[in-house]
Amino acid sequence: MRAASRRLWLKLHLWVGLSLGGVFALLGLTGSLLVFYLEVDELINPQIRVEAPAPPPSPDAVLAQLRRLHPERSGPWRIEMPLAPDRPLLVRYYNPPETAGRGFAPLMLSLDPHTLAETSHRFWGDYLTTWLYDLHYTLLLGQAGKDIVGYCGLVMLFSLISGMVLWWPSRARLATALRPVLRAGRVRWVYDLHVLSGVYGLVVLAVLAFTGVVLSLPDLARPVVAAVSPLSPLYRGPGGLLPDGVPALSLDEAMTIARGELPRGEVRWIETPGQAGRPIAVRMHVAEDPGHRFPHSQVWIDPGTGAVLATRDYRRNTAGDRFMDWMHPLHNGEALGLGGRILACIGGLIPTVLLVTGWLRWRHKRAARKKVRRGECTRPGTSVGGLPVRSRVEVE
Repeated sequence: MRAASRRLWLKLHLWVGLSLGGVFALLGLTGSLLVFYLEVDELINPQIRVEAPAPPPSPDAVLAQLRRLHPERSGPWRIEMPLAPDRPLLVRYYNPPETAGRGFAPLMLSLDPHTLAETSHRFWGDYLTTWLYDLHYTLLLGQAGKDIVGYCGLVMLFSLISGMVLWWPSRARLATALRPVLRAGRVRWVYDLHVLSGVYGLVVLAVLAFTGVVLSLPDLARPVVAAVSPLSPLYRGPGGLLPDGVPALSLDEAMTIARGELPRGEVRWIETPGQAGRPIAVRMHVAEDPGHRFPHSQVWIDPGTGAVLATRDYRRNTAGDRFMDWMHPLHNGEALGLGGRILACIGGLIPTVLLVTGWLRWRHKRAARKKVRRGECTRPGTSVGGLPVRSRVEVE
């Protein structure tokens, strides 16, 4: 690379890192915690834990318990079935009056699957893990923050590309440059750690940044994807499907109907119709779907008649739908199982390493330039800050 071009890439890479590196590190650290946020929540709130395995409870029994505990809440509930026999049952009430005007802030409950006793009663954003989620997703700035996070993801992708351009060695030196060895000496050690963190973390960081962009900027991403492959319209269904005096279809019956539409599917959550009489929505996990907790197959059922209003089967999705469906499971590593989640967790730590080593590298180079200006290092072959200097370009 020519000296002038290299200086330009160096300046762009440097100032992107110094100006937005703190944001990248913040997003990475919060993302690492959120990969295991349910486990973290149970760790710091031991009353939520389930001590012994339990069979999945009846959704009708859960709804009856919710009506006993919260008779004043007539809106729809989302009942999320336990992820494993020894995990709690999670429930959301979407629009509690206590958080009106706060945007997304549902009531979050956890129930013991053995007794259906309420083990936690909190509002989204009022406790650590959901606060971290809002910080990661919106920087606590609402929709504007969500947009900022998306555009920061694009800038991070540029930073990764510029770093690779600056690092890329000749073919003869490639094998040596890829060796995971940190050379002796503080300056060399910092430089090697910065480079190797970026090189070895490139794929994971690029995936995290790209999926984060798509998730944060769906209004920009969806038209681009739709230009390549059609996307299915989002379906919610009409309200007013349950006339006064007509009993609602039982949730157990709705679950049976949904299983008839999606044989061998695993029911993950059920949304109740509420007083507005919206469709009963049964979300299910089917084979090949990368998202287990948030799967992409769903059956909408008329709560009065039991008729199937719409069905979405992941296995029949378009290529565009599948692309979008992979974004969240890739972002949190769920698509690749426990190993993928661990990899995503480790990947979230790398921006902090890059920020610290990049800042130290910048300080070392400033010190080197000062020495050059003072005439302490002007001849090729001399050393600046512990690094051999072959030309003035290397300290610029």
